[in-house]
Amino acid sequence: MKKAILLFPLILIQMSPAQEFLSAADSDPNKLGWMQGFPPPQDRIISALDGTFFKFPALRYSVCHMREFFPSKLVPAPLINRYSFSTAQDSAIDSLSFRPLGDEKSISWAESLLKNYTDGILILHKGRIIYEKYFGALTQEGIHAAMSVSKTFTGTLAAQLIAEGLLVENKYCRDYVPELAHSAFGDATVRQVLDMTTGLEFSEDYADPNAEIWAFSKAGDPFHFQRSSDEPANYFDYLKTVKKKGQHGDAFGYKTVNTDVMGWIISRVLNKPLSQVLSEKIWQPLGANFDAYYLIDGAGICFAGGGLSANLRDMAMFGEMVRNKGYFNGKQILAKEVVESIRSGGSQPAFAKAGYTNLKQWSYKNMWWVSHNADGAFCARGVHGQTIYIDPKAEMVIVRFASHPIASNSANDAYSLPAYQAVADYLLKK
Repeated sequence: MKKAILLFPLILIQMSPAQEFLSAADSDPNKLGWMQGFPPPQDRIISALDGTFFKFPALRYSVCHMREFFPSKLVPAPLINRYSFSTAQDSAIDSLSFRPLGDEKSISWAESLLKNYTDGILILHKGRIIYEKYFGALTQEGIHAAMSVSKTFTGTLAAQLIAEGLLVENKYCRDYVPELAHSAFGDATVRQVLDMTTGLEFSEDYADPNAEIWAFSKAGDPFHFQRSSDEPANYFDYLKTVKKKGQHGDAFGYKTVNTDVMGWIISRVLNKPLSQVLSEKIWQPLGANFDAYYLIDGAGICFAGGGLSANLRDMAMFGEMVRNKGYFNGKQILAKEVVESIRSGGSQPAFAKAGYTNLKQWSYKNMWWVSHNADGAFCARGVHGQTIYIDPKAEMVIVRFASHPIASNSANDAYSLPAYQAVADYLLKK
């Protein structure tokens, strides 16, 4: 039996693990013809209003066209000084083999891309593109939903504001946004929100119709016009209602509302929408080639926790900048201490309480996932297979956009994490 589809804000679909799915080749959106024609045939039209836009396999089209379904706000790229990578394609990568987690049989890198419904993947080594491929609806010039990789941009911006002295990590959220004083976030520190160690009465169990995530979703739905007078009308309205459960700082709990609180704090401190902050502090200094965009709610508030869409090469610029301790395109974009803070990781004991099977010994810091492995790898992660994976020892950055039919990264980690390590090991020998 299918579980419910969450249209907004998390924009993900939960299905039974036992459900059979079309293969990556058979679900290719170009082959299936979604939204093609003038007008498209009725059975090829998909919409946000009825949820068809994010039912697999239609989601493989939607992730590359999110602003066709929801209102959005631009993250402008610079008009001049756009960066261009040098390239040196390495054809040997496709044949690299590895053993997926929990499996006795090895597969190749090329095979793993189909297993994970990859839409686009790019590998940088020492700042040069050595591998780049596109599938499905994505092209080199295209824009793709980053999902919860959006959180990492929010966390990185907040860490930069801490480095600049505009935020103090041990101050309470209420010190920056007084409207949060009577919510669970009132006595949570900026650091606890950034590392998601807040104690919140907030469930993201999509199988539970009474889970708080549904109320958050409803508040952010730009198409929900019939609201009662006491019903939250946007993201910020909802955040004021979140109740406390447990102690802040005790355990890691991955809850999207933390990121949206941080987005509110950033906008309040700088008196600018999050889209403008990202453009001015990261996107334009990088020399990004394409405008990115955020999905917004009915009040024009950017969905900080999962609403960003961007170009694959531009995302790689961000990853390479972080790998180089904030330096890129001839300038220091982030303070070095921001990246040092990320790489140091968060509390491993607090993280362990979340019980991630494939992420043992990991931690979470500034909305980055930190592996604590021998290479010091850390990454941004988003549902359906989005990632920016940075391996400092191998001088490697991998960026992937995907449209896996199952939202949870646990569905693709078995074919992703060992694959990334296989490429890193290969590059370390070059």
